[in-house]
Amino acid sequence: MPTGSASAEAQSPGPVPSVIQHRHLLLQALRGHFLDRDYHEVETPVHLETPALEAHIDAVSAQGGYLRTSPEFHMKRLVAAGCERIFQIGPCFRAGERGALHRPEFTMLEWYRVGADYLDILSETRELLQAVVRAVGGAGLRAGGVVIDVAQDWQQLTVRDAYTAYAGWDPVAAFDADRFDLDMVNCVEPSMCRERPVVLIDYPAPVAALARCKAGDPAVAERWELFVGGIELVNAYSELTDAAEQRRRFAQWSAIRAADGRPAYAPDEAFLRALGRGMPACGGAALGVDRLLMLLANAASLDDVLPFRSEEV
Repeated sequence: MPTGSASAEAQSPGPVPSVIQHRHLLLQALRGHFLDRDYHEVETPVHLETPALEAHIDAVSAQGGYLRTSPEFHMKRLVAAGCERIFQIGPCFRAGERGALHRPEFTMLEWYRVGADYLDILSETRELLQAVVRAVGGAGLRAGGVVIDVAQDWQQLTVRDAYTAYAGWDPVAAFDADRFDLDMVNCVEPSMCRERPVVLIDYPAPVAALARCKAGDPAVAERWELFVGGIELVNAYSELTDAAEQRRRFAQWSAIRAADGRPAYAPDEAFLRALGRGMPACGGAALGVDRLLMLLANAASLDDVLPFRSEEV
């Protein structure tokens, strides 16, 4: 058996690539934040019989079923079964998504807290990002060379105010799905502040897939999205817990998909049964882990922060 320095040199690991090191530190920071707050980490199925039914998200087919687009429905079933604080970090899959900010396979952090609403989750998200920056190092998140200090005040805009100011119409008063999507990309997102985080809040109900509507104002849903450096990073709701309303929305989205010539997925009956048995009021959020890593590393593309580039997968 070899001995001495030669043996030690042969057995020592090589240098860790920075992309692996940065991801390792980020995952540690995310898990530590939730574990310190009495959350339980969970795992839910990746291969599903039926995917989450939403109007504009397409699932990847796999051996007679689908790969999950989100762990949301199974996590909510756990909430309905009595889990009060849960989080999960894991792979998700969406068909037809590829670009600097999109991959068909990506890593998502999702969490739910009973007794919280979307504003509580917003406060928690602020604490989470500040903790991540402290743990991973650096002055803040960065996009295009601009340092965004997550400890400063976050700009908050209602969707109604943003579209009125930047696109010249009110999507809450007169919703137009095609115009809404086009103006988000061409008018609203390019006009957002790049020097601090921006929270776009109170979405029109038709684009709040699984969110509770505001009391006394059914046209507005309790949903927000966080943009950092113009990049969408987090999506959060006060969760819808009404099984009949959820079934009605599923029927609407199925009809939209069929009219567009896309698969009209069956509703997730197990999820609806869980809602019907009673799910407590809760808030939840989903965060794109790969995008957060981009912002920590001041990278221009997901390819710059993943160990395998898109053409190598």
